[in-house]
Amino acid sequence: MKFADVAKELLLVTPGDFVAERTARQRAVRKDDRALATAIGKLRKPAPAAWVIDLLAHDGALDDAVDLGPALRTAQADADPDAIRTLRRQRAEVVDALAQAGADLASNAGHPVTTAVIEQVRSTIEAAMADPHAGAAVRSGLLVTALESVGFDAVDLDGALADPDAVPDAWSGSDAPPIPISQARGARKASRASRPAQRDEPEPEPEPEPEPESEPKRDPAADRKAARQAETAARAESRDADAALDAAEADLEQAEERRAELQRALEQAEAETTRLEAARDEAEAASDRARDVLRAAQDHRRKVGR
Repeated sequence: MKFADVAKELLLVTPGDFVAERTARQRAVRKDDRALATAIGKLRKPAPAAWVIDLLAHDGALDDAVDLGPALRTAQADADPDAIRTLRRQRAEVVDALAQAGADLASNAGHPVTTAVIEQVRSTIEAAMADPHAGAAVRSGLLVTALESVGFDAVDLDGALADPDAVPDAWSGSDAPPIPISQARGARKASRASRPAQRDEPEPEPEPEPEPESEPKRDPAADRKAARQAETAARAESRDADAALDAAEADLEQAEERRAELQRALEQAEAETTRLEAARDEAEAASDRARDVLRAAQDHRRKVGR
């Protein structure tokens, strides 16, 4: 059994039951596959919006939304206003329908979500349309965090997947470098500012200035490798921290369950004590009545004997 398969099943569990179910699955496989058990123990609890997205992905409901993305990106690149208006209207309809479907799935699972969560669901679906890597991520059923897009710039997928290696079409499994949302937003603002000048008076690409001879040239491949290594280390630290937090939550839940059991036992003991005290009082009253009857009988015998 692969970790990704187990993760997909666990990420469909309602958030309130996730920790207990993850612990049960970890214990079930520990004897036969300790590496898998360790990976399961480190699986992060999904954010509510990511949980809803995973429910939709499990039903195959996200395919139409993701498939609409290439047409939107092409219309944007071609600056076709009519096509953009039509496709944006279609996008709004698809996102609205999927957001409602996600809310219904969550309610049917016994865990209704808030309006704020549904807004994050909408943003994640829009991100899947804007970026093909994000589209692969939301389709995977392995999402653990909500996504955000900035226009058609690359979506930051750092730490978004339970098992990045299982989704090779997402950027963390490809050669595409990560682009944080803050950088993407700045790049988009710059492109908007320069767009009118490019339309009115196109200019040739300026020749790059030569680098100083004393400064060594950077190796893009080495930079990408270093970035991926840093990302892997950061993801491992994040997973370890989340696993420790979830373990603490599990311990707290067990402690609370134990406290509740002890409280019920105490209440039962107090009820039993009350019952025994009442029985004792009744026995003493019966004993007093019996003594009264005995004295009355003795008095009567003495009177008759006279």
